[in-house]
Amino acid sequence: MNTKTLLCAGTALFALAPAAWAADCAAMTDAAPEGVTITEAVQTEASEEINVAHCLLRGVMDERTGMDGKPYAIRFELRMPDDWQGRFMHQFNGGNDGAVVPALGEGTGVAMGNPALARGMAVVSSDAGHDGEANPEAGLAGSNMFGFDFEARRDYGYGAVAKLHPVALELVETYYGHAPDYVYGFGRSNGGRHAMVAAERMPDAFDGLLAGYPGFNLPKAALQHAWDVQSFRSVGNSLATAFSADELAAVATRVAEACDGLDGLEDGMIFDVEGCQDAFDPATMACSAGQNSACLSEDKVAALQRIHAGPTDSSGTALYSDWVWDTGIATANWRFWKLESPIPPWGKKPLIAIMGSGSLAQIFTTPPTQVAGDPESLEAYLMAFDFDTDADGIWATSDAFPESPMEVMTPPSAADPTLDGMEAAGSKLIVFHGVSDPVFSFKDTATWYARLMENNAAASDFVRLYAIPGMPHGQGGNAPDEVDMLGALIAWVEDGAAPGPLTATIRQGNEEADTGNLGATRPLCPWPRHAQFTGNDPMSAASFSCE
Repeated sequence: MNTKTLLCAGTALFALAPAAWAADCAAMTDAAPEGVTITEAVQTEASEEINVAHCLLRGVMDERTGMDGKPYAIRFELRMPDDWQGRFMHQFNGGNDGAVVPALGEGTGVAMGNPALARGMAVVSSDAGHDGEANPEAGLAGSNMFGFDFEARRDYGYGAVAKLHPVALELVETYYGHAPDYVYGFGRSNGGRHAMVAAERMPDAFDGLLAGYPGFNLPKAALQHAWDVQSFRSVGNSLATAFSADELAAVATRVAEACDGLDGLEDGMIFDVEGCQDAFDPATMACSAGQNSACLSEDKVAALQRIHAGPTDSSGTALYSDWVWDTGIATANWRFWKLESPIPPWGKKPLIAIMGSGSLAQIFTTPPTQVAGDPESLEAYLMAFDFDTDADGIWATSDAFPESPMEVMTPPSAADPTLDGMEAAGSKLIVFHGVSDPVFSFKDTATWYARLMENNAAASDFVRLYAIPGMPHGQGGNAPDEVDMLGALIAWVEDGAAPGPLTATIRQGNEEADTGNLGATRPLCPWPRHAQFTGNDPMSAASFSCE
């Protein structure tokens, strides 16, 4: 997997002489493995934007013509810092991929201002094997059209990571004259899914994996998009008018009234997540006689209950997961994903009705269905989706698509995990998830973790899950959303310090946090434990214990 035995001698040497590498940056254009072309090799000085001097490589590999007649390749960039500390990170990106995001190793779960590159890690990033802008004629459906090529689907699901990983490691070793001492992977959303897939498919390739709010059951979660759109349109003439911001704020208020004090402190944050699901009665959202504000009509209560129960077929068989009631339902992020965006070309429709619709039609079902790329047609596809006849497409195969979308996209044992491979390799995995995530159900992640614990009595020795109350899909909400999960993973991998409670901050500048909470710290406890207030200073994590 790597050369751990060289850590003490090698890393110390590099720290003393960071510029004494086996190759200079410009010469790396001639150092590519067979089948790989380095298109750019530039020594990059520290700047205000990226305050790290490093060698930047850009390259392309696995060039081919797809079954759809379109050109495909895996494009990547690799940043190798002058002050290398002997670590490597494979940065897994989000959404539909399709673009090479700067290889910095930053984002939710990594301390602001201290990304992986700044910590002396070499970092690689890729487009996962397709160009999201290759089909402009398809309009808003263009970024999903790679789903008509099976290998592009497979690269998006797991192939690109498996192909690029050894190439990036070889380039790092060539440049530094030394294999990385420790190898990490990090991603959020679809990138978190990449991390969880790698945990099963490549268990001996990483020392540590960090998976943030992972869409590990992505095709199933895509069914929720159709379920949501149909539910919202049952109570509104448009998605944007189905629920107003005030109505969702009223829902958050009712949840807080029932649950905020369960953790011993009324601060707008619900740490006793499981207790809240028992304590909250959705009927309290309904308007009483004569009440016409800060409440919901009975049909809207029913629509939210249907959404939170998750999609089913007509026999009642669950097709994805149920969802947690939490205060983050009132966040701008929740609304952006589910109800309304400020993006004019999208017709101000939410992300699930644009990217979600095209992905379900063209990537996550077999055979793929080409959809028109205008907002109305994309929403219409979800409105017409039949959960009895169409939902089976996420499991379907054909001669042209020999692996189903579920096989391509999900960890092979997602429904019944053991992670025996990771255990045998001595690798570590940290998963974190916002309880109010509107895209991927926290309950689905918690169920996966519970099954893992049942199947493998030793799983807590190498896997930890952390819930972040109030946080939607990424930072936001009245939530302790600033926490250095990467630092905890490094300490676990390299020092054997198994993570316990992690101190998180309600960060200044979070406009959705209660002003009285700004700057406060809270412990994020390893799931299923939660923070419980013990008295004294409510602004300090030291005033809480894990119960």
